[in-house]
Amino acid sequence: MPDADPGKSQSPGRALARTLAATLLTALGACTSQIPGAIREAPAKAVEVAQAQQDPARLMGQRVRWGGTIIAVTNLPTATEVEMLARRLDADGEPQTQGEGMGRFIAQVAGFLDPAQYEKDRALTVVGTLAGVQTRPVGDYPYAYPVVRVETRYLWPKGPPPGAYGPYGYPGYGYPGWYGPWGPGIGPWFGPGWGGYAPYRGHGPVPRPGRGPWPGPRSGRWRR
Repeated sequence: MPDADPGKSQSPGRALARTLAATLLTALGACTSQIPGAIREAPAKAVEVAQAQQDPARLMGQRVRWGGTIIAVTNLPTATEVEMLARRLDADGEPQTQGEGMGRFIAQVAGFLDPAQYEKDRALTVVGTLAGVQTRPVGDYPYAYPVVRVETRYLWPKGPPPGAYGPYGYPGYGYPGWYGPWGPGIGPWFGPGWGGYAPYRGHGPVPRPGRGPWPGPRSGRWRR
């Protein structure tokens, strides 16, 4: 009896899953390569916002890598000041937007930044040198803002829109989903009534269209 052809025995669903998984990995690699090296590389000596507030004279000129979420943007005649709420950074320098902030600072960028692009709550990471501390009011409180003279910056892409994640934190489960770059039902997040990740379709029990285990336009049971 002749051996089965591995290419012919592969199901279309599994072939599609592998193709999509490879495409996702390629896209992720391309996104990482766009991040400037100075943003991804942590400085040898980390300086926190609170340290700069407490001892600005000693830390003047210190190189820092800070990031966080944008509070406000002010356009000046020759520069732009971005008021930031500092947050912890991950291994690639991306701000972790969950949890409490770590203080405020001013990112001073030469030239014009469009407030329509650098909008409130966007994640931004900057690398530069400390240029002192400025006291500005936050309400009635005189707040000490460390000022960073920015050399390199990276505005992080927006995350999934509200409602993209289901009740258990999985994308697109049982809700009108976020369809992603490949169109409805392809992924990486499915649309209404779909219940799973595209790369894993065909690898064990997964919900079929309109038959997700969580409430959607139609609900049902798991099928192989």
